[in-house]
Amino acid sequence: MLNNRGFCGFFNENHENLQVPQAAGSDLNIFHVSADTCATMNGRTMTAAFVFLFCLFSIRLGAQSASPGNAETDDSPTPPPVSGFPPVPVLSIVQGEKKTAPRFPSLYFTGYIAALAGQEDSRPYWASPQEEALDAEIDYSSILLNSDIVAFYGHPSSRNMGILGRHPIEELDLMLTKLAAEYAGANGGRGVRRAFYIIFGTVWPKGDIGIINEGLLTKWIEYALERDILIFIDHQIGRYDPVDSLKRMFPWLRYPNVHLALDPEWRTEKPMQEIGSITADELNRAQEAMEGYIRENKIPGERLLVVHQFNYRMITEREKVKSDFERVRLVHCADGFGAPHIKRDTYAFNARAQNIPIKGFKLFYNSGIPGAGYDQPLLSPPEVYALDPRPYVIMYQ
Repeated sequence: MLNNRGFCGFFNENHENLQVPQAAGSDLNIFHVSADTCATMNGRTMTAAFVFLFCLFSIRLGAQSASPGNAETDDSPTPPPVSGFPPVPVLSIVQGEKKTAPRFPSLYFTGYIAALAGQEDSRPYWASPQEEALDAEIDYSSILLNSDIVAFYGHPSSRNMGILGRHPIEELDLMLTKLAAEYAGANGGRGVRRAFYIIFGTVWPKGDIGIINEGLLTKWIEYALERDILIFIDHQIGRYDPVDSLKRMFPWLRYPNVHLALDPEWRTEKPMQEIGSITADELNRAQEAMEGYIRENKIPGERLLVVHQFNYRMITEREKVKSDFERVRLVHCADGFGAPHIKRDTYAFNARAQNIPIKGFKLFYNSGIPGAGYDQPLLSPPEVYALDPRPYVIMYQ
């Protein structure tokens, strides 16, 4: 028997599936199999089903190659495979049916698959055409020049991972607007930009990574884009290379409101047992790769890259970290929960890294979830701005 941690992937507390990375050149993104299905299928049945699906996928690729239209009209960038995963063909199945409904049999209907592929092909691509990008007057000033950022952090499908998973998106919008107004009243007349800070890659046991569903992430990004809300997508790295992990998120930079983040705490094969780390060299190469991607794809303006730290070992040789890239603005965020004096001590340790002058600060709500840490009491906006140096990116988990 295959269990739900083998071919079928991992499931979080909401029975979400591990997202297998997309194969290069494919417009079909994620292969989903429910936990109930995995529990009842034996190895021989699963192998036969996979071979059948592979044949269907090959037929579809052949049809696309024969069509003169697709190669001309679909210029959406394909996310590169994550290091360590084999570049196998994968499929995307629309979610939304009841969790008790079987999903796997629907894969046998080729019309259903074609309809899903059509939906994927028709999604908007927000980057300007090349000729427009060449003629456009690009504003290279920092997004933080005249504004601070206040964000809600978490995973939309998990109540345990932050506030984003505990409320509907419309309710979060109203709550965030109210919080941003409190910060606007305390920051001396600077603007305040709202943001959703979404966990893109979630670490699992042994350092494997579950990638957020593409359709779900697209929904949040487009909702935010229509309402002048920024999006940060955060990769927890796991057992993979930090540069490859960051590259996995590059295609989302086609949206003008998307920024990126890395969380070294989870760069480990033993999450919840040890604190992970990245090196200064890895962080510098990640910034270099991001800068190169932005330039090569003529993405306008500057993008932020947030790196988290609450422990001395999370960024080794920290004094060698660079922060002078023209198109990438590195933000050094103090993480960790606790009493006010602990929060201030952690921030003071990060403040010593003057080679990374732009600072961020993370606060933790009391979620009511047993065992989950939180700040007690929560620092107020004036108290947050009293930190030295003042933070420019503030997030709440």
